[in-house]
Amino acid sequence: MKVRKAVIPAAGLGTRFLPATKALAKEMLPIVDKPTIQFIVEEAKQSGIEDILIVTGKAKRSIEDHFDSVPELEQNLESKNKTELLKLVQETTDIGVNLYYARQVHPDGLGDAVRMAKTFVGNEPFVVMLGDDLMNDEVPLTKQLINDYEETKSSTLAVMQVPEDEVSAYGVIDPKGEEKPGLYNVKTFVEKPAKEDAPSNLAIIGRYLLTPEIFELLETQERGAGNEIQLTDAIDRLNQIQKVYAHEFTGKRYDVGNKFGYLETSIQYGLQHPQVKDDLKKYIINLGKELENKD
Repeated sequence: MKVRKAVIPAAGLGTRFLPATKALAKEMLPIVDKPTIQFIVEEAKQSGIEDILIVTGKAKRSIEDHFDSVPELEQNLESKNKTELLKLVQETTDIGVNLYYARQVHPDGLGDAVRMAKTFVGNEPFVVMLGDDLMNDEVPLTKQLINDYEETKSSTLAVMQVPEDEVSAYGVIDPKGEEKPGLYNVKTFVEKPAKEDAPSNLAIIGRYLLTPEIFELLETQERGAGNEIQLTDAIDRLNQIQKVYAHEFTGKRYDVGNKFGYLETSIQYGLQHPQVKDDLKKYIINLGKELENKD
């Protein structure tokens, strides 16, 4: 069965970016001039996804507004012959995929957010895409997972190697050999283990391809780390009844879920942006010289 649906959980409170996220959805924080969630939607489209459910919460209306039309703005841009800006605005409306929304009234963990997609997904495989992780590779990571599914017909999680002192911030896999290079069989999935208890440094990053059987497990999943319904715990149970693979991502991952990662990502994308890249490069070089002189 073709993978054509994706779920983007976007109900988190964004407390790490307060006060900016007091009234603004974290997913709408811009990387130069594009909201982070737009990068995720574009990756889904490039991977062949047709329908996307965005799970939102309080103070998230700006996400819906971003992908909606604004006739007054478009008319203004058209009347002033600002064709390039008009094109950018229209591209956020005519995104090329069908967008749907559901509200998670009481955020209770990633597993609970995914559970809300049961009716939307039906009896199909689907992808979960987390907005804190932006991926850069020749083939979109979501498409890589879909390619694996077309061969194995099994759930597959994206993982990548992280420093050992960071494993406690992630779900981690206990691998048991490779099905093929870069595709691991997995003994267990462990959510946020202590450094000394981590079975590997292969951490789960923000892309999951799951079979619909995950929903039955989420509905009976006990609370885990943080006293929340953890998706990783349900995936570990799924692995006991059907095979779940781990796909190692070797491209570049940008973590926009923390302040430093967000700043780093903004700089990296700014160095590629046609309107600011030259000035930004000069600024960074000059700033580096100033900092060296201060030292």
